[in-house]
Amino acid sequence: MNLKKNINKFYIVALFALTALPSHGQDLLARQAPIDRKMKAVDTLALKSIIEREKVQSPAADLYNDWDNRYAHHKTEMPDSFKIDLRHFCMPTPSRVVTSNFGSRWGRPHKGLDIKVYIGDSIRAAFSGKVRIVRYEAAGYGKYIVIRHSNGLETIYGHLSDQLVSENQTVRAGEVIGLGGNTGRSTGSHLHFETRLCGVALNPALLFDFRNQDVTGDYFVYNSSTYDRESADATRTRGKIGNGGYTRDLVQDGELGRYNGHIQENSAEILYHKVKAGETIQSISKKRGVSIDKICQLNHLSSKSHVRPGQILRYS
Repeated sequence: MNLKKNINKFYIVALFALTALPSHGQDLLARQAPIDRKMKAVDTLALKSIIEREKVQSPAADLYNDWDNRYAHHKTEMPDSFKIDLRHFCMPTPSRVVTSNFGSRWGRPHKGLDIKVYIGDSIRAAFSGKVRIVRYEAAGYGKYIVIRHSNGLETIYGHLSDQLVSENQTVRAGEVIGLGGNTGRSTGSHLHFETRLCGVALNPALLFDFRNQDVTGDYFVYNSSTYDRESADATRTRGKIGNGGYTRDLVQDGELGRYNGHIQENSAEILYHKVKAGETIQSISKKRGVSIDKICQLNHLSSKSHVRPGQILRYS
């Protein structure tokens, strides 16, 4: 009871003190209010930034119960429906040639797409994320990499000739993670590319259109009841053509991805441009909307440097 009386007395004294404030004191409180609101907004932005960084450091935390470097595709509980964000992507390779489809092959399941690449070709992270596995498997993937992404997917890159990242390393979309090869159970140089959700292999053709070097949309919604039909349609639309014949330009001269329209100017994504015949640093600067100085700085060039067709330039 005495505590309650003391609290009431405190409120009464405080009220008198506020009403007794001189006018300049009240003005000070009035000026302080918008400052407090601004500081609250800054705190909110800082919190959002911390959350975004944590998502990259510990991606897909809501979907996976643990972080395990032992198993390439340990199955966890699979949702009946899940929306996958495909924005801010990069095609793993500029190759437009699919040499083997997802699905049954030679009497056994083939859990990914085989994309024709040559030994030494750059292989890039499809999305930003964290490297979970870097390993060698003689009777299977050969040298391979598994990356977990904040959109819920895990991607696997198999048969590499070299691995350029390490386990638990954070990578950005478009970052070179390995080189094309012919290691493991492979009959020729190619990239074995898998997309998995909760350890379950999804047909990459549902998400990626290698022929057109693009994703199938800003989002893909996995639905267990429609998946089989959609997967079959994706294979017919975006799978292997004919006997899988190809030319070198189909393998090495594709675009790196349709970043334009999806990446904000202040984004932390690492972005690249593949130089075409007739292009200069000046024309690339105008096309990508970044300064000549920035392109030169990122690629250790001078404004008078000549660029050659096929050269990869970083512009962000």
